[in-house]
Amino acid sequence: MSTVAVPSREELVRRVSEIAPVLRANAEWSVEHRRLHEETLKALSDTGVFRMRIPKRYGGYESDARTMVDVADAIAQVDGSAAWLVACHWIATWGLGLFPDEVQSDVFEDPDAQVCTTIGPGTATAVPVEGGVVVNGEWPCISGALSSRWQQVAAILLDPNGEPYPVMGPVQLSELQTRDDWHTTGLRSSGSIATIAKDLFIPQERLLPAPAVVGSQSVSKLNADVTIYRAPFMAVGSAATVGVATGIAKAIRDAFFERLPGRQATYTLYPSLAEAPVTHLRVAEAVMKVDEAEFHAQRLAAQVDAKCASGEAWELTERGRARGDEGSAVRLANEAADILAANSGGSSAYTKVPIQRFVNDLRTVSLHAMMIPDVNAEIYGEVLCGQEPNTYYI
Repeated sequence: MSTVAVPSREELVRRVSEIAPVLRANAEWSVEHRRLHEETLKALSDTGVFRMRIPKRYGGYESDARTMVDVADAIAQVDGSAAWLVACHWIATWGLGLFPDEVQSDVFEDPDAQVCTTIGPGTATAVPVEGGVVVNGEWPCISGALSSRWQQVAAILLDPNGEPYPVMGPVQLSELQTRDDWHTTGLRSSGSIATIAKDLFIPQERLLPAPAVVGSQSVSKLNADVTIYRAPFMAVGSAATVGVATGIAKAIRDAFFERLPGRQATYTLYPSLAEAPVTHLRVAEAVMKVDEAEFHAQRLAAQVDAKCASGEAWELTERGRARGDEGSAVRLANEAADILAANSGGSSAYTKVPIQRFVNDLRTVSLHAMMIPDVNAEIYGEVLCGQEPNTYYI
């Protein structure tokens, strides 16, 4: 058992605030090169944020959901791509905690080694062979692939004795090929390139059925009584990522107010934009939406932490609300961003003005299949109406 001291939520947030100058100084380089600067990655690693969802016996912190929300929010206020990469790492490492303990020991030998993941099979198929499977195919948009040592992959197992079904398991990035196709308008620094498997052998002991992983059906003996594993996969994923949206929204809010002093209300008789009533109306509306987004993020985290602490079974409505809360937080964050961006003037279009980077990052976050507000609201609404949700990602 590791004797690493586990930092509090406040301590982790403080550490992130201390490295903010490093992240900020490298943000434009990271955007230009479509990957996080090495100094940014090292600074993040030094804070311990990559250990937050790793079991304590490997030097991890087993941080709760509220800590994930607050830390992701703090990082995203400086660099949305960095926050997204860290959040994806939390999902990957937590998911690996459901695997056999021997598999975890291999992956978490170095608790600071980054892990990336996908929960979809992409084009990958797995053909059974003696002792395991051989995988061929590729996975798009793997955030963190450029800096990770391991990737949790998924593939469709072509079972000759039954119906095909998806499986998941960790592989080393050195065993995969990559394709640098991450040319996007937002989250450019996340380096979410494609990874490719060609005749990749994965031992049977590293594989679990994907529905079992998504359903949080753990086979780990040592994690059986660990609190953070008493939550559904999708609720964990929502809690891990929702702080990215609220943090970026706060960054847009702060960037707007930083530029407000001295700005003119062009082609009007108002002495300054800060004196125009329309500005008062719009900024009040936007700031309230940021506050409302944070309410949903914190309610989501509180529900996950409370259910994990009690050990009570999750009701379907609670699972649905977790997705609903994330969708609402993302929707409100975007509505706030649209208001502030629309009132930032033509000068905000310059790439040197950070507000445009944050807006693009938030819009790209909102396109992720698990974060689309309408999809999440529909799923929650189905459950509230007594219908079966049209997805097992709940």
